[in-house]
Amino acid sequence: MQTNFTAEQLQDSGVAESEKILRKCVHCGFCTATCPTYVTLGNELDSPRGRIYLIKDMLENNRPADKQVVTHIDRCLSCLACMTTCPSGVNYMHLVDHARAHIEKTYKRPLMNRITRGLLAMVLPYPGRFRASLYAARLGRPFAPLFKKLPGLKPMAAMLELAPSSVPAQSDVAKPGAHPASGEKRGRVAILTGCAQPVLKPGINEATVRLLNRIGVEVVVPEGEGCCGALVHHMGREHDALDAARRNVDAWTRQIEAGGLDAIIITASGCGTTIKDYGYMLREDPAYAEKAAHVSAIAKDITEYLAGIDMPAPVNGAELVVAYHSACSMQHGQKITVQPKALLKAAGFTVKDPPEGHLCCGSAGTYNIMQPEIALTLRDRKVRNIERTKPDLIATGNIGCMTQIAGGTDIPIIHTVELLDWVYGGEKPSGMPDAAPAKAPKLEAAE
Repeated sequence: MQTNFTAEQLQDSGVAESEKILRKCVHCGFCTATCPTYVTLGNELDSPRGRIYLIKDMLENNRPADKQVVTHIDRCLSCLACMTTCPSGVNYMHLVDHARAHIEKTYKRPLMNRITRGLLAMVLPYPGRFRASLYAARLGRPFAPLFKKLPGLKPMAAMLELAPSSVPAQSDVAKPGAHPASGEKRGRVAILTGCAQPVLKPGINEATVRLLNRIGVEVVVPEGEGCCGALVHHMGREHDALDAARRNVDAWTRQIEAGGLDAIIITASGCGTTIKDYGYMLREDPAYAEKAAHVSAIAKDITEYLAGIDMPAPVNGAELVVAYHSACSMQHGQKITVQPKALLKAAGFTVKDPPEGHLCCGSAGTYNIMQPEIALTLRDRKVRNIERTKPDLIATGNIGCMTQIAGGTDIPIIHTVELLDWVYGGEKPSGMPDAAPAKAPKLEAAE
């Protein structure tokens, strides 16, 4: 794609990087076939190619974002399916992130939109506030049908409907400290506790720590670690996102210097995509660039880490059919496609790939709140495809997907690591159907 930025414009590193990305686009349109919003809405401007034109025009002309640009950029899920499809290597993730930061700086949103976005940024990254908000949501739930009828309050209705009817007790695993390995020590890792996940499903990190400890890995929860920054990053709140990244880099660097870390374990793939990008996000910060690059280099999804370890023989029978939902942040953001399924197969599960597995379920961070109609359409399409495989349960590696998909089906949806923890001697996950008696494990090569 030909660009016409001035030398003065290209002195801005963000613009210069976006210009490099734009020049890689060859207008081929392959991205349109795998873009969930284009497939759903059929509007060229709701495809990656269309958004690229809008972003190019906005940045080249150095003008503030307008309603048209904001409408179509806001509809982007950042699922990154376009990056998997693109034959030219267009880094759409960095381009749309830059566009969102530009929008945040130059566009004044309608009042209710500003309030909703501000509320999400103020609450979701903080477990204590998020927990309190879920209790408050119980009181507001009866008003959801009314809010649905008012355009400005539709996101509030979506929030109320997504809120669980009960909130699990706070887990000790979320507290700073060390969880020692059982038997011979094979490694030392830190675990991201996160923000929303430990409130909605603390059992995920509990299962992770149990499993890692049993196979000889010490797990550290660092003091000072917090939200990865993904939520505010995708809102264009660049300052807040970089602050979150620096805080976590500091917390993990202290552990690296104190006793070394083999990996930083992440159990929510949405967080993993952002943490693996810390090196890029902080590339211009002389105090953090090197440290952030190291953190990104050792950040691993739990399945990515376990795939490199010799697992013991299964303890519990797992002869169940599992539909594996590969979160967009897992398959497109981190390019992790083989390891989770290989681990589940080695544990004894029969793993099935739902049709249209590349399409997003509609969760996408806060997307199912801010764009509830599109998100609901995508969820229902995802559920239909999953149910076609006739599984006993659904496995996935992202809390957002779990919450989204669970709202559309009665099939149990369980985090991959909870299933693995149970197979290898841990607690049976809540809601899991009965399994057949254990048989000798059948190890299969990665696909």
